[in-house]
This record gives sequence, structure tokens and C-alpha cells, in this order.
Amino acid sequence: MVAEACAVCRKPLPGRKGRTGRTSVYCSAACRQKAYRERQQAGASVQVLIEDVGRRVQELVPQPASVLYSGVTELSAAVAQLRRIARVARDSANDSVTSGRVTEGLLGESDFAALTESHRREIQVHCYRMTGSYDDAEDLVQETFLRAWRARDTFEGRAGARTWLYRIATNACLDFQRRTARRPQRYEPVPGMNHGTGEAPARLTWLQPYPDDELPSAEEQPETAAVSRETLELVFLAAIQHLPPRQRAVLILRDVLGLTAAETAEALGLTVASANSALQRARPTLRDHLPRQRADWSATGPTEGQRAVLQRYMAAVEHLDFAAMTDLLSKDVTLTMPPNPFWFTGRDALLDFIRPNLDPAFPTFLGHWRHLPARANGQLAAGGYVRRPGTNVYRAQVLDVLRFDDDDRVVEITSFEPHLFPAFGLPLRL
Repeated sequence: MVAEACAVCRKPLPGRKGRTGRTSVYCSAACRQKAYRERQQAGASVQVLIEDVGRRVQELVPQPASVLYSGVTELSAAVAQLRRIARVARDSANDSVTSGRVTEGLLGESDFAALTESHRREIQVHCYRMTGSYDDAEDLVQETFLRAWRARDTFEGRAGARTWLYRIATNACLDFQRRTARRPQRYEPVPGMNHGTGEAPARLTWLQPYPDDELPSAEEQPETAAVSRETLELVFLAAIQHLPPRQRAVLILRDVLGLTAAETAEALGLTVASANSALQRARPTLRDHLPRQRADWSATGPTEGQRAVLQRYMAAVEHLDFAAMTDLLSKDVTLTMPPNPFWFTGRDALLDFIRPNLDPAFPTFLGHWRHLPARANGQLAAGGYVRRPGTNVYRAQVLDVLRFDDDDRVVEITSFEPHLFPAFGLPLRL
């Protein structure tokens, strides 16, 4: 069954003639925004989500295949959200000393789970900014929600839920950083390896990419979606890791999330003067560790020219076209491979490294490559798969996240290990 009227204003939906894809349930972006706000205000109750899943099931059609795929994808997202709420509710119930609903005035398990789920993604992004690690951010989200459940008597109403959760998440991250005591280092030369003539870059062994599909969308956070993407670029993530944890927290709360000085001070247990002082020290340190062209942030995403370079980049590797690779890379390109110790500065050093691994004439030939495009940290990326000699399966090998200069040449490649491929919607083998 397909709805013929807008779910918000009940006006007739636009005609479908000549259009493909799933039928919308809203007549305009304004109605979609209104529905989102109403879901937020209602806490996205479990019953509403169950009804939403049921509606999506009823709307599934087997043909054409593209429409079926789109419908199943949206259904999977709704089911995953419901599963997360159920998990939080279960864990909260297990942690509770009472059965059933808790003391009058406190959130029950289902209400609490719905409330936290509505903020899950932006809290995960916050934990990721604080730590630079996708895996750690996942763990810290669960730690945040467990702490929030135990401190639910301090919750003063849905209007303050976002700030309340950010305060708990920030302190969970600070506690984590005290335990791990991570500090950026400099890459060291590897014996027998040509690293190039440039300065050794900063080495952050814990740095991981973040999948764009999990970033809060413009529909979910209209006022902060662009900023979220800008301040998740890897150069920004690497730069803020140089800040002491408390300065990092102040800078993120003030300059990224837009909290006031008073809210930031309250979240961190500081005076307003101390919070302002920490911010004044953090800003110049951040600028010192950012590339010049990233000192001022803009909301623009990857350009069409950069997307074309990504396609040429993948094709050049697959076809062993070293001349094309040379043309695509900036002369001062840098490659790092966290957590591995390998690094290269300059196009010549980079090509000296990759040629023996890509050329079948060399005994160190790794195998034949295929790539799938991806998006990470608001940047273009490529998931690389290798078919080793004597095999017929391409297995996940590396995720390359690219940064471009003003001429759309690749100026930085950060290569990550493949265990996070599923988070990017990439299979582990082809």
C-alpha cells in the first residue's frame, strides 16, 4: 500500500509520472523537517518505530530491482535503529535494581532508550572527534549511555537532553584519555626505505576513518551538518589530537558544537574564566598543526573534478598505469599508513614504494587490484581489494582516504587497514 497524502499536512502527494524510486511520504522538505522535529519532541517512541517498520514492509515491491534495493536499505536502517533501542533498553533494565518502571519522575527503560537513540549518531561523532578512533567512539557511546542511565535522576527534561548527553560523553572521553595517555609522535625512518626528503609527519597510531554514511544528515541536524563534515576531515582530527584533552574538549564544545562558555564550563566542571583561557590556548595550537589551506574552513564538499580524479586514481592502480599515477599525484604528496610505521613524502618516494608491489615483473608483486569508491570524514576514499597470484578472490586490503590541493591533485593519502570496511558498506571480498 502506498500513501497518497502527505503524512504531515495530509495534502496530496506530487504525481509520480516519469519518476523512479520510492514514493515519498511527505509533500515537501518543510513537512519532512516538521515530522523530524515532532519525532524528536516525542522521543521517537518504540511504538512509533515499530509502526514505521511495519509501514516500510508494506511498501516493499519486488520490481524493479533498484526500487526493491532502496526500500530494503531504508527498512534495514529502521530495523537497526529499533534493535539499538532494544539493546539499550535491555542493558538499562539489567543495570536497574528494580523491575518494571522505575521511581516516579525517572525515565523508564524504553523511554530512556528512545531518548538516547535519537542522539546516538551525534554523540558518536563527538566521541570520535575527541579520540580520533572509530572503534573507541563506538565503545564510548555505550559507556555514555550506561552513565546516563545511572545518572538519569539528574536529567531535567527533553529540552536539555543534548547538552546533558554531551556533558556525560565528554567526561567519559576525558576519563578514557587519562587511562590511555596517548600522545602524537613523529614517524621514524625505517631502515632500507626511501621516505623522501620531506619532514616526517605526525604519527597517530590510533587514528581511524569515519564513514560518511553515519554522519548526521542535514535533515537530522540542519544547522550543524556542514560543520560536522568540515571538522571531521582527517587533517582536523590529526591536528586536535595535539591538544591536551581538556583543551580539546573545550575547543570542540565551543567552536564545533557551539555551546556557550557557561555551558562548556559546567560540562567540564570549570569556571568560565578557565574555560575561556583553555580555548585561547587551544586555537593557536590547532592552527599551527593545520595545513595552510585548511586554516580557514569552508562548507564545500568534494568537487566534480576531485571525483573524476578518484576514478582515474582507481583505474590507474588497476591497470598498473604508472604514468597516470604520476600525473594524479602532487609533487609533495604525503602517504601515511596508521597504525603501521610506513610513511613517504614526495611523489618520487611514493612511486618507488608502490611500483615493486604493483608491477608483476618484481618478486614483491602483491597481486591485481580492484577498487570501490567510498566516502570517509567528508573526503573521497577508495576501498582497495587484492587478488593475490594463484587465487580468484579479491580480498579487502586497504582504505585510501584522499586529500586534494587547489589543482585537484592528490596531496595526501592516508591508508587504513581493512577491518572497518563493513562500517563503510564495503564487502570484505569481491
